[in-house]
Amino acid sequence: MSGSQQAALRVQGLVKRFGGLTATDGLDLEVRPGELHALIGPNGAGKTTLINQLSGELRHDAGSIRLEGIEVGHEPVQRRSRLGIARSYQITSVFQEFTALQNVMLAVQGASGRSFSFWQPVGRDASLVEPARALLQMVGLDGQGGVPVSAMAHGARRQLELAMTLALKPKVMLLDEPMAGMSHQESEAMVQLLRRLKGRYAIVLVEHDMDAVFALADRITVMVYGRPIACGTAEQIKNDPEVRQAYLGDPMEVL
Repeated sequence: MSGSQQAALRVQGLVKRFGGLTATDGLDLEVRPGELHALIGPNGAGKTTLINQLSGELRHDAGSIRLEGIEVGHEPVQRRSRLGIARSYQITSVFQEFTALQNVMLAVQGASGRSFSFWQPVGRDASLVEPARALLQMVGLDGQGGVPVSAMAHGARRQLELAMTLALKPKVMLLDEPMAGMSHQESEAMVQLLRRLKGRYAIVLVEHDMDAVFALADRITVMVYGRPIACGTAEQIKNDPEVRQAYLGDPMEVL
C-alpha cells in the first residue's frame, strides 16, 4: 500500500484467549480502501472469532483495531456500526413476516437513528421508502420489494441481507460466509453482486467456496491456529510453499 494511502481497516497484535486456548494469536491484518480481502483456512482457524472481534461482538484481550486510523477496539457493536463497520451473518437475520422493502426500510431507519412515528404511515415515508427501493435495486431485488421474506428463495434472502447491511453506509463490510447453503446458480449471482460492490467498499470476506474467493479477492489471508501464515493474491496463495506444507501438500483440500 502506498505510504500516502491510509488503510480502511488495520488490525495489529490482536489476541483473544478462551481459557488455555488462544483463538487469535497476535494477528496483524490490513484491508485497503475498496479492497475485497478474503480470510480462508480450516475450521477452527479463528476466522469467525476474528470477525466477531472486528464487529465488537467479542472483546479482544490485546492489540488494536483501527478504522481509517481511528482506534475502535473498545467501542460497542452499535458504535462501530455507526462509525462504519457493518456485518452480515452466516444465518440470515431478517424479519420473515415482513416484505423485502419493509426489512430494508427498517435498516434505513435504524441507520438514521430515527424512531418510527405511530401517527405517520411508515409505508408512505419517502425518506425511508426511496432509499430502501434504491438499495433493493443495487442488490438485484428491485422486483421483489413486495414479497414477504418467508416466500423468498435462500439466495434472494442473502441479497436482502446485503441490502440491509448497505443501509448502514459502511466503510468496511464484514461478510461471514454469504454463500453458505446456496445453489450453484445462487452463488454465481452473489459473486456478480460482490464484484459490483468491491471497489466501492472495503470488504472482509470469510467464505469456504474457493471458486468464489479466487474469482473475487484482491488479496487472501490464510489463517491457521489464530494467526496468518500467508497473505497475497490468489496466484500467490495457490503457490505458497508454507500454505502447501500446512495443508499436507494439497492446499485446496481444506481451503
